[in-house]
Amino acid sequence: MKKILIVGGAGYVGGVIVDLLLKKKYDVTVYDNLLYEESFRKDCKFIFGDIRDQDFYKSKLNNFDSIIWLAALVGDGACSINPNLTDEINFQTLKKLIKIYKKRIVFISTCSVYGAQNGILDENSDVNPLSHYATSKLKCEKILQDSNSIIFRLGTLFGVSDNYSRIRMDLVVNTLSAKAFFEKKMSVFGGDQFRPILHVKDVARAIEIAIRSKKQGIYNLSLKNMRIIEIANAIGKHFKNSKIIKTKIKFQDARNYRVKNDKARKELNFNAIYDLSFGIKELKKLLTEKRIKNFNDPRYTNQKYLELFKEKI
Repeated sequence: MKKILIVGGAGYVGGVIVDLLLKKKYDVTVYDNLLYEESFRKDCKFIFGDIRDQDFYKSKLNNFDSIIWLAALVGDGACSINPNLTDEINFQTLKKLIKIYKKRIVFISTCSVYGAQNGILDENSDVNPLSHYATSKLKCEKILQDSNSIIFRLGTLFGVSDNYSRIRMDLVVNTLSAKAFFEKKMSVFGGDQFRPILHVKDVARAIEIAIRSKKQGIYNLSLKNMRIIEIANAIGKHFKNSKIIKTKIKFQDARNYRVKNDKARKELNFNAIYDLSFGIKELKKLLTEKRIKNFNDPRYTNQKYLELFKEKI
C-alpha cells in the first residue's frame, strides 16, 4: 500500500483526489492549513499546518512514497494581490521541498503558462506567462526538471469536486452556470478566446495514474479546446430561460490558447472522460436543489476571499 502525502488536500482539487485515492486503497495523509475551509472531516490521516513552517521540512517526508503538491495561491487575480507572497508560497516552498524529499513528486501546474498564442500547443511549445500565477508555476516547473517528478499543466477546471470541499465559482463554466441560473443571463466579453477545459474529477484520475507510472516531465491535461462563447451556448441549453449578452469590450484576461493532449494519451493512457454536459448538470443540481446556501459567498472565489481575509495568510 503506497503512502501518499497530499499537500493542500482539503481544497477544490485536493478533495476529489483524496476520495479517489482512498477508494483505491492508498494510505493517504492530507497536509493543509484550511485556508478556505472551516473543518476537515474525511476518514484519513490529517496534519494541520502551513507549508511555510520550517517544522514541515524537518518532518519525515521521505517516509511517503509520493507527494502530491497542490498547495498554492491559485488564479491570476488571487496571485496579483501580493506578488511577493505568491512567490513565497508557490515557489520558495517547493524549492525547500526538493532539497529534502527524494522520491516521487506529482506537481500541479497550469496551461496558463502559454499565455496568448496562436496554433495548438504541445509541451515543447514556447511559454508566455501573463500573470504572477503563471510565472510562479513556470519557475516551479524549471526547478523540478532534474527530479523524479511529473508535472501536469491543467486546463481551465470546471465541475463539482467532492461532497465536502468548497466549489470554486471563479472558473468560467461554474461562473456562467451560476449566472444563467440566478440572473437568467451570461455576460460574455469578446467570447472568441479559447480555453482548454477539464473536469476536476479527471485531474484526480490523472494523478492516480501518475502515482503508478514512472514517467517524468510535463503533460498537458484537458478535455477539449473551446471558445468562451461556445461554453456559454452549451450552458444555455441546460438553462433555457437564460440569455447570452455579448460585448466587444476587451476582457481584462488576455489569455487565449489551445493545447494538445497527445503526450498524456500516448504515454499515460489518459483520456478525459467527464464532458462539459456532465459538469453543467452537476452544477444545475446543486443550484436547483439549493444545496449551497450562498453562491456569492467570497470563499467560493479565490481573489475575493483573499482580499477580504488577508490576515488568514
